[in-house]
Order: sequence, then structure tokens, then C-alpha cells
Amino acid sequence: MKKFTLSIACCLLCFFTLQAQNDWMKKGREGALSNIKKDKNDTVPALWRKGLNLNININQGTLTNWAAGGDNFTFSLGSTVYAWAFYKNGRRSWDNVADLAYGYINTTSLGARKSDDRIDLTSKYGYEIGKNWYVSGLVNLRTQFSDGFIYPADSAPYLSSRFFSPAYILVSPGFDYKPVPEFSLFLSPATSRFVVVMDDRLSKQGAYGVDTGKHMKYEIGAYLSANYIKTVVKNVTYKGRLDLFSDYRHNPQNIDVFFTNALEFKVNKWISALLTCDLIYDDDVKVFENKKTGVKGPRLQVKQVLGIGFTAKF
Repeated sequence: MKKFTLSIACCLLCFFTLQAQNDWMKKGREGALSNIKKDKNDTVPALWRKGLNLNININQGTLTNWAAGGDNFTFSLGSTVYAWAFYKNGRRSWDNVADLAYGYINTTSLGARKSDDRIDLTSKYGYEIGKNWYVSGLVNLRTQFSDGFIYPADSAPYLSSRFFSPAYILVSPGFDYKPVPEFSLFLSPATSRFVVVMDDRLSKQGAYGVDTGKHMKYEIGAYLSANYIKTVVKNVTYKGRLDLFSDYRHNPQNIDVFFTNALEFKVNKWISALLTCDLIYDDDVKVFENKKTGVKGPRLQVKQVLGIGFTAKF
């Protein structure tokens, strides 16, 4: 019994001795670390900023014996994806953006058709040459996911566009002005633009300015692109982009315009409202008929979408 008691006492003595030694070593380490002054240059800055915004809006309704009238069934789906990856290292910067959207609507009277469709990919590399100024190179691709149709009131719908018909490809050297993180202005005096129409049927019609039977048209001209992202007030963010292009070789005074706007109202972490408005004018898109003269020609294209639904930010 005495031996057992002695063994227990020795174990307890060893435990408390080791615990005291551990506490002493811990305090010694903390004291040594507190005497070390951190140099701000020791911290390696993050070279990449990446993110993804996802919005999905779904609406559905049915009517049965409804005296006020209306479609018996309606369903709509709208989705937008905005992804970015920005690189900054010294004087070098590289901005990459993917702006995608697709909308679908189905009603009893109108049937199924799309309400939104966009693929817009941009990559821009720059080298700083002065305060807020970069010499840059930009590549942009803009097209759509699925077939598009014109729906005349007095005749059957007809095909007007599809994937890579058209597709607009820009290759643009120029200068980029970035006075603040929220705004950038890209200017190029000599931009190459390729208008691609891969569909044979649309190509035979000479759609989007390509020569009849051809699949591509080459243009060279001046290009401007302004981008702005700003939190207007708490939980309200505006995102806008304005592109202007003038073809030196064909009616340079008729400037092509692509103006997209998005206003997001954040309700909580997962719910938000999204209002978008796009304006497009392209002098070569002569598919809109003047009801008075019957002549087809270009028109200002306006698209407005309002949706409330699920949102996620990564």
C-alpha cells in the first residue's frame, strides 16, 4: 500500500513539474514574440481578387375561372452570372470578366420564348505608364446561348439569331484610365472587330452586315469602353458599361452603341431584386420593319428586366 501511495505521489509530482515547465516555456515564447516588430514589407500582398455573383429569379402563376381574365398559365425564369478575376502586381494588371444572362418565359397565349440571352467575355491586360494610366490590350467576345426569333404581329415568327450568329470579337490595343477602383475608361484609336455569322441561313440573308454567303466581316475603327461599379447606398449597387465603336471604312458617323445597366437591391444575404436595362444600336442590324413604309432598317434596341429571387455571392 505504501509503495502504491508513493507511486501516485511521484506521478503527481512529475505531472505538476511538466505543467509548470510548459507554462514557463509558453510565457517565454510569448515574450520573445512580443519583442519582434513586424515589418509591413514582410507581408506579401494578394495578387488576385476573384468573385462570383449569381442571381436566379423564378415566377409562376395559374388562373382558373378567373373573371378578370388573363393567361391561364405563366412561368418565367431569369438568371445572371457575373464573375471576375483581377490581377495586380506592381505596374502590371490583368482584368477578366464574364457576364452571362439567360431568361425564359412560357404563357398560354404566347407559348415559350426567351426573354434574355447574353454571353460577354472580356480580358484586358495593362502596364502602368503614369498616374492612373495604363497602356493596355483588350479582347472581348459577345454572343448568345440559343436561337432568337422575331415575332411579328401579323405573320409567323422567323429566325433572327443564334449561337455565334452573330458573334462580335474585338481585338483592341489602347490606353486605360483608372482614377478610382470603381471606374475605368478604355480608349483605342485602332480596334479590329470581327462580326461572325456562322449560320448558313442568316449568312445567305447578309445578316448583321456580312456579305451575302459570307460568314465573317472585318471592321477597323475607334473604340471606347467605360465601366463603373458603385454602391450607391447601403444594399444598393449599380453596375454599368458603355461601349462605342465607329467603323472607319463604312459610315463612321453611325456609331454602334452597347449600353448595359444593372441595379441590385439587396434584401438579405440570399434575397435580392435586380433591375437591368440594355440599350443597343447597330447600324448593320436591319431586321426591324417600319410599319408605315414597310422598309426594314436598324432601330434602337431596348431590353428591361426586373426580377426578385435568390442571390449568392462568392
